[in-house]
Amino acid sequence: MATIIARPEPRSTSKGQADLVSVAHGRIMLVLLIFVAITLVMAGRMVWMGVAAGAQAERSSSPLPVPSRADIVDRNGVPLARDIDGYAIAVRRDRLISDPRELAEKLHDIFPDQTIGYFYKQLTSGGQWNYLRQRALPKEVAAVNALGEIGIEFPREPERLYPQRTLAAHLLGFVDRDGHGSMGVERAFDSRLIDRQMRGQPLELSIDSRVQAALEDELTFGMQEQKAKGAVGLVLDSRTGEVIAMASLPTFNPNRIETIPAPPPIVGKDGKLYPGKITCDMSPRCNRVVQARYELGSTFKPLSFATAMDAGVIVSMSKTYDATAPLQVGGFRIKDDHPLGRWLNVPEALLHSSNIVTARIADEMGQKPLEAAYRSLEFDRPASIELKEQAGTLFPRKWYRTTIMTTAYGHGIAVTPMHLASAYAALVNGGVWHPATVVKRKPGEQIPARRIFTEQTSARIRQLLRMIVLTGTGRNADATGYRVGGKTGTAEKPKDGGYAKRSLVSTFASAFPMEDPRYIVIVMMDEPQGSARYPGIRTAAYTAAPVIKSFVARAGPLLGVFPEAIRDIDISELKPLVERDKESE
Repeated sequence: MATIIARPEPRSTSKGQADLVSVAHGRIMLVLLIFVAITLVMAGRMVWMGVAAGAQAERSSSPLPVPSRADIVDRNGVPLARDIDGYAIAVRRDRLISDPRELAEKLHDIFPDQTIGYFYKQLTSGGQWNYLRQRALPKEVAAVNALGEIGIEFPREPERLYPQRTLAAHLLGFVDRDGHGSMGVERAFDSRLIDRQMRGQPLELSIDSRVQAALEDELTFGMQEQKAKGAVGLVLDSRTGEVIAMASLPTFNPNRIETIPAPPPIVGKDGKLYPGKITCDMSPRCNRVVQARYELGSTFKPLSFATAMDAGVIVSMSKTYDATAPLQVGGFRIKDDHPLGRWLNVPEALLHSSNIVTARIADEMGQKPLEAAYRSLEFDRPASIELKEQAGTLFPRKWYRTTIMTTAYGHGIAVTPMHLASAYAALVNGGVWHPATVVKRKPGEQIPARRIFTEQTSARIRQLLRMIVLTGTGRNADATGYRVGGKTGTAEKPKDGGYAKRSLVSTFASAFPMEDPRYIVIVMMDEPQGSARYPGIRTAAYTAAPVIKSFVARAGPLLGVFPEAIRDIDISELKPLVERDKESE
């Protein structure tokens, strides 16, 4: 048997196969390197763009985005303020192709309320990005766009719109360029309006836009008819303290805030000039309801009479007081504007607005009860209301005998119309004071309260206020069927340590319907000059009272109060005290 030995074939270890593996590996690594390189380039580019953008932002004067704000609505849901996407006009200086001087002139033609110098400055100085106009109208944007300047842009930004224009302007206020409240409700509730969690929930105010419109309309007509310097109107719910309407004239448009001219300088005692102070007479943005204090005259008499009743000084309506001659107290002489020259009982003293009788009652009462009542009504501090713009009061530091007498009829003490409205609410609602509010009360909400007068005194004052309108100085406020009650007040304005006899503040403080008073209405005319109906007569009975009458007749049904011929407060027990022989007067 032969043995065959076979040599096995060697394994393939050719150089060609090794080269193929190396090439494949190299290609994979090359792809990975290219991918890494591209990634690094893109990351570097993004970092560079971020740094460049940050640097540009630092150089730019463009403001931060305006924060969105919640809507503001009236008590019935009518929109009063809301954010919309508005137009702005801005310039990028590094892209301008036009001559700045020529472009400034063209912009001035479109916006004549701005000077050529203003536009030239915006086009040539400051940051690389400057506003030319904020809150621009679409037609204005179209006109600027037609100029063909590529360096001008039209950014869309949140804009605060007041769709009712001047309606309730002082109450609503406005926002600044940074989107924060600068006045009124916008300022008082700024944090709530920009709160991210609350933006979807409108802020419900207590005002009724229908009543507000009626008040502003009647007040404007009265102010124009009387040629007055300014006017105030206020409607307050006596049970809740809610402000139903608030008006101050002259007014302004919060959609277009105009610059207030600088006041003239004041010459100091040292002969040097000092910056002047902007007063309410200079600024239409001044809310006279809370920012201006006045001596409100005889509107204080019902308050002092009510205090005297609770203090046990007035114990009978039939008690009489000597008003036959002016009352001399030291070097001070108290007299009546329309003296009757006889003794007067309590209803007669209010109906004829006797300073003499009021002074005698206050003198008998003394300082302690009167001062305590005035402090309880917050006449010694700013009014309790959410608005930040408030004037302090003028409250006596020392109570001399003459101080007690004069403050009882509203002289020597100055408060705002807001103070007076809250005081009258307590006077007629049963004697309970509530802080005022511009926000709609929630059902079942616990309302802060403080008793000022007894229920019996409040009931008696309601009768007396109704009688003043029926037969006294308030007859021109008697809106037929609405059972209005109230008191006139005419006071001279302080000036140079004395009083300006030709500058009067005429006020009518009222409530209706008097059998169950729900609404307080205050109307005040600042320096009225008289009307065609009553030429030269500037007292409240002929200036403020007619405005009350027109307003109540117009707004009463809106407030759920309707005229009734056979319904009224019972004053039968007081009538005999004032139905005296006219010849004796």
